[in-house]
Amino acid sequence: MTTFRGLTTERHERLMAMRAERRYVTDADVEAAVEEVDTSGLVPLLEEFVHLPRGRRRSLHLRSLLIGLHVCTQDTGGKIVLERVTDILYFRIAPRLRRLLGIAEYEDDDRGFEAAYAVVRRLFHAMKEAMNPSPLPPNGHLSRTEAQDLAAAADADDLAERERRLALFTEFLLDASVRPLHSLLSELAEVSLGVDATPVRTFSRGRRTNGPELATDPDAGWYVREGDHRDPDTPVANSMRPATPAKKSPANAPVREKKPSLKKKYLFGYDAHLIVTRDAEHDAVLLKDGTPNPEVLPALVLGAALDKPGHRPAYNGVKILSRLRERGYKPGFLAGDRAYNNSEPDEWQLPVRAMGYKPVYDYRGDQLGKQGGTHGAILVEGRWYCPSMPQPLINATLDLHADRIDRETWVRLIAARRGYRLMPKENADADGYQRMMCPAEAGKAQCPIKPRTMGRGIHLPLVDPEPSPVGPLKVCRQRTITISPETGAKHWQALEYGGPEWQKVYFRLRNSVEGYNGYAKNPLAEGIESAGSRRIRGIAAQTILLAFQLAHANRRKIKKWLDTLSLGGERPRRRTHHRRQTKEPKTWTPTGHLAPAA
Repeated sequence: MTTFRGLTTERHERLMAMRAERRYVTDADVEAAVEEVDTSGLVPLLEEFVHLPRGRRRSLHLRSLLIGLHVCTQDTGGKIVLERVTDILYFRIAPRLRRLLGIAEYEDDDRGFEAAYAVVRRLFHAMKEAMNPSPLPPNGHLSRTEAQDLAAAADADDLAERERRLALFTEFLLDASVRPLHSLLSELAEVSLGVDATPVRTFSRGRRTNGPELATDPDAGWYVREGDHRDPDTPVANSMRPATPAKKSPANAPVREKKPSLKKKYLFGYDAHLIVTRDAEHDAVLLKDGTPNPEVLPALVLGAALDKPGHRPAYNGVKILSRLRERGYKPGFLAGDRAYNNSEPDEWQLPVRAMGYKPVYDYRGDQLGKQGGTHGAILVEGRWYCPSMPQPLINATLDLHADRIDRETWVRLIAARRGYRLMPKENADADGYQRMMCPAEAGKAQCPIKPRTMGRGIHLPLVDPEPSPVGPLKVCRQRTITISPETGAKHWQALEYGGPEWQKVYFRLRNSVEGYNGYAKNPLAEGIESAGSRRIRGIAAQTILLAFQLAHANRRKIKKWLDTLSLGGERPRRRTHHRRQTKEPKTWTPTGHLAPAA
């Protein structure tokens, strides 16, 4: 006996049985997703601004969609595919749970699936459009004229409101992912953070920057491997370009336009600005039994934002930081790469200090040595010092880079700076103004201008002020001076550059954010750098999908950390991956680590 298309009855039944085998989502996994969504606050947040068209009764609600998105990340290792979400919600959870979630029934065939998929797709895009801060529609090749007209006609206030919604959505989603550790984070005296922008691809092929058409993801851009990662072909004001000396050429030589190397212009996508929390007081070293210290929490991402590569690092960083304190995180140290502290002080340095963060920076080669001054005091690599600090101490890092001193000498000179550092007389006031004492006044040095500070012992440095026909400088004449937050704001930092404490805090925070980037880019897990892990175009969709990936990475990191702890005298559930031996403080220099002692 045969059936349709010549299949035998037995073969037909065997294929039907194979197709009927479906891996259902367990009730426990669905109920965990329900609890996660209900406690996140996302549903009431979205209901404030996602206004769906009225008409017939909806077969899918925002709450159910969020639950489906959450379950999908658990099912795929952090990735979201709307077809998979459709399959989960309509065909892979128990009928009892579907009824509780108000999910309509569809026939389990191709037509039923397409109808359900259309419902999921429409609701997701309605949610996305309510948070879309871009005036440019994706999925088409807009001409540059069309893009300029759309941008000019857009309502700036409306776009700003949508950007705020997108930031809130990302914040709520990431906050829910670290909720198991909220109580432990709140016990910390302060929460130190690392900020970094890491490139991620988008699901679009990049077009020539100055070409006639935009890419199908018009909000993305080219990431350039060197410099500030901004595409050199992007039209910018001359004042924003670094000054470069003109090269001499023969008068009759043809003018050739230099094109960027393909090796430099290697990724089309976005900069993902991530804020990662890290315990700045302790190293993540293992205990004697080879397990992690339960007192040291894992590095977790607390905030994220997307933008064109190399564009507005300060704006995006401040946008995330401004909400963290409102979420109950007490500000501590803040370390970022040079893209952030090379911003204008009004855009980055002053806002982060006003929020209570203590910045810790590294510097470019042209920013080393003396960086400014006020009332006679000098700013050297981020800290205020006595104007009579010896020149070898001022130029220590410059001399190291120029090979005029060796690394061991640099370490000694940096340590010797402490005796010349201005000391705070009191904490900064609400406006950031702070009274500072010269080192002699603070009992850290001896100065002949202030005879009462002499004779304190040979262990204190003896200041040798340079004579002046107009008399001593203000910092030398007075007991204290007042330094405004704007003075030296671009380069000021909370710790002494290159010192042991600076090395501990800066590298702990920077290594943690770089390590998290690699953790979330793991192709066997979230794979956030891969274009195929987020297959919906546009900055709003890319941000939503990335937020779900990062939330999944947080939960994965917390679970892995808990499984490797030795608690209550029991063995850990899982072994800890081998960690490299950390180098001791005082061995780092800007040109490399000190050679180990023989």
